[in-house]
Amino acid sequence: MSDAEGHQLRVHVEVCLRTPSSYHPPTNHDAVRSHVLHLVRSHLFSLSQSRVPPRSDCVPFDHVTALKDCVHSIRLCEKSESGNIFMYSTCEEDDISVLDAEDDCENTAITTTATTLPSPQLEGLWESLVFEDDLLGKLLNYVSTSILFAEKCIDPNIISFNKVVLLHGPPGTGKTSLCRALAQKLSIRLSDRYPIVRLVEINSHSLFSKFFSESGKMVMKMFQSIKDLCDNSDTFICVLIDEVESLTAARKAAVSGMEPSDAIRVVNALLTQIDSLKRKKNVLILTTSNITEAIDLAFVDRADLKLHVGLPTQLVIYAMLTSTLTELLRCRLISHESPDNPFLDWRNIKVFVENDCMDETSYSWRVYEIAGACAGLSGRAIRKMPFIAHALFIKTSQPVSLEKYLDALQLAVDEEHSARKAM
Repeated sequence: MSDAEGHQLRVHVEVCLRTPSSYHPPTNHDAVRSHVLHLVRSHLFSLSQSRVPPRSDCVPFDHVTALKDCVHSIRLCEKSESGNIFMYSTCEEDDISVLDAEDDCENTAITTTATTLPSPQLEGLWESLVFEDDLLGKLLNYVSTSILFAEKCIDPNIISFNKVVLLHGPPGTGKTSLCRALAQKLSIRLSDRYPIVRLVEINSHSLFSKFFSESGKMVMKMFQSIKDLCDNSDTFICVLIDEVESLTAARKAAVSGMEPSDAIRVVNALLTQIDSLKRKKNVLILTTSNITEAIDLAFVDRADLKLHVGLPTQLVIYAMLTSTLTELLRCRLISHESPDNPFLDWRNIKVFVENDCMDETSYSWRVYEIAGACAGLSGRAIRKMPFIAHALFIKTSQPVSLEKYLDALQLAVDEEHSARKAM
């Protein structure tokens, strides 16, 4: 996107608008876009002239009268040769419904929910996820290509693509969160083409009830509900099947005689329905697995993209810990003498460490050392550490110094390792 002088904006920008109300009248999108473009260009120029790396991807706009009453946030995203400004509003409340896949005779049901996006509960989730191997970029590029091929009516019999993604790795590494965050991101990026985006989440364990003879019918009924949603050409559907390895386990057990043969029909029905969805242009299937070895080729072959999500590295853990500490600073549970963020950005600290020029008395170095002590912990466990530190070692509602909180954080990490060894 270019401004009036023809200057190209080489970064994607996301603008979250306030929901119209008596205090915030409907937004003039063209006017907002013009103000945001000018603001972002000025902001990027300021960053280019500064030797200090940015502490946040958010663009301050409180000084712009035309924006402060109608805009909630402005966020710089990934670089792009053809930068765009994406404007969106989150739903006023979480719009979550349950798809009807119940069998009246046996009173059993597949647990399936459909959430309308963008959801306020998922706002900022994508930005909170940190991976060193450009996992986020790979997913966005994959989705862009799959949508392009679908829109161009590429013959899938000639070039095969199923629009199925498989994320696999240890528990607690952020696979499910990544799928939800991707769906939220797509609801923002695809809003011009698809005004409605819904996230359909399927509990794979609920596919196998004690009434196996009816489960196959329930699977077909559930997917028919998803296909009905896809019939609206203005709607894009993201289907999330969590812990898909349970399907493989059930089929192996059935083949070995440990489960009824109906279990095979349930799994085969699911795979057949996944195959049938690839003919829909407006659907993406996201799956996760905690046990890589348990996934058989019948499902692996259907996945276009198979990405391993491993335990976080020291650098990623540093990014997670500094984000949690920054939040505690914002909420004034930690006191600090300076209003500036005391931590180096995770994207820059690696350079300092590799060149052995880190100030070993700095807060950033202290957090980096604590991050090293977190080795082997999952992302889920690491994000709990500041809470555990406060509960077990701070034990006061009053603000404490950053030094004291870092001491407590180190103790919390040591406590976690000790507790795991004792189990």
